[in-house]
Amino acid sequence: MEAIATDFGIDQALKTLGVKELNNGTSTGSDNFSNGEIIESYSPVDGKLIAKVKSSTREDYDKVMDAATSAFKTWRDMPAPQRGEIVRQFGNKLRELKEPLGKLVSYEMGKSLQEGYGEVQEMIDICDFAVGLSRQLNGLTIPSERPGHVMREQWHPIGVVGIISAFNFPVAVWSWNTALAWICGDVCVWKASEKAPLCSIACQNIIAEVLKDNNLPEGISCIVNGDYKVGEFMTKDRRVALVSATGSTRMGKIVGVTVAERFGKSLLELGGNNAIIITPTADLKVVVPGAVFGAVGTCGQRCTSTRRLIIHESVYDKVRDAIVGAYKQIKIGNPLDENNHVGPLIDKDSVNTYLAAIEKAKAEGGNVLVEGGVLEGEGFESGCYVKPAIIEAENHFEIVQHETFAPILYIMKYSGDLENAIEMQNGVAQGLSSAIMTNEMKEAEKFLSYAGSDCGIANVNIGTSGAEIGGAFGGEKETGGGRESGSDAWKVYMRRQTNTINYSDELPLAQGIKFDL
Repeated sequence: MEAIATDFGIDQALKTLGVKELNNGTSTGSDNFSNGEIIESYSPVDGKLIAKVKSSTREDYDKVMDAATSAFKTWRDMPAPQRGEIVRQFGNKLRELKEPLGKLVSYEMGKSLQEGYGEVQEMIDICDFAVGLSRQLNGLTIPSERPGHVMREQWHPIGVVGIISAFNFPVAVWSWNTALAWICGDVCVWKASEKAPLCSIACQNIIAEVLKDNNLPEGISCIVNGDYKVGEFMTKDRRVALVSATGSTRMGKIVGVTVAERFGKSLLELGGNNAIIITPTADLKVVVPGAVFGAVGTCGQRCTSTRRLIIHESVYDKVRDAIVGAYKQIKIGNPLDENNHVGPLIDKDSVNTYLAAIEKAKAEGGNVLVEGGVLEGEGFESGCYVKPAIIEAENHFEIVQHETFAPILYIMKYSGDLENAIEMQNGVAQGLSSAIMTNEMKEAEKFLSYAGSDCGIANVNIGTSGAEIGGAFGGEKETGGGRESGSDAWKVYMRRQTNTINYSDELPLAQGIKFDL
């Protein structure tokens, strides 16, 4: 594994992205405002130090905020289609740099190379979406009850958008927020996960070049690196109009309360505990790849990862055996090798959480169908590679009720009508993604009805994982209620204003009130 970086072109990718001076203790070069402690970024792929980044002090953060608030005054005055042109240029840069940025995502975070490329493609897609949206930030004309009056509704930029992102999607989730926020006339300050800081620096380098080429202030896009303390600066700062935070439910509760105390806006994308219901008419050719990718993709480190399979008793044995058989074909190893399906967990803390969850499931009475464990030997020196596990369990088990960010799939039976399966699926605190596998139209429609899934995402005959940018992404209950990406999610990045215009020579009052002088 000594030559891994060279073998897969990582050194060249990092240099292309401006992430330089590898393994020599030097900071990476995008630290214009950073003077804090050093963050070391180690790859879970091979355990090697990639580079070091300076974290942001309070003074550094305030300089960033000064730059952002100043840039907002310039950016908001540009017509939205002109802002769209900047986003278009950014999207084109991403097209040019898709390969090196995808490799960096894969190497720093540990997801498969195909998923790394896919994440950059998500960035490109949201840029395309946002460019079109820049000519569609439409308000309303509303009939007035008063003669000679017209009412309108329009949307204005809100200011500085603070983005707190998680390690598992180190670039895509940022782009979901920034592309829309930029179109809306906002500027962005990004606190990336301290587990994947180099991805944020690479993205900042790309957009900084676009802004420079267009003689625009760099404060339109800013990054601050560091741990939760840097996130606290943002959540408590009245200058930050909206905090968009992706992460655990525990983190989201802190962010939500803190931002609400100052009457700020928050957009929360938190934990998931996603299930697929498999009915008697389900097609195994669809069930198996959908369930397996959902459970093991990104090594189970997606908020939309499939955690539970709820299988009708009449087909339980057949489906169970098919899933177990498919797990025997999973290839685990270096994610930069496209022959492998599953890479490592992000770090050893995650490995320990994974092992503890398996032991907890056993203690509660779970029956292990596919053994987990940590892989050792050549190619697994980082200590972060684990085996995807399958455990027969009950929905009420405490461990099943919680999200474990690891490739552990719990399978369980349901009997009787679909309502029983829906009750099990909804019987957790989280409400992000859900799916049903069925060829029965009535079952599909019931699952999608008000009496069906209580999740923000409900799919039929596809898995829980892998959303397109055209639809609003987010969930209910302890998932936080936020919506990002497509549909009308752009509205959260703007403030709504109702206007009433009197073009008559009189002043009639609403509701017929008389006030004669």
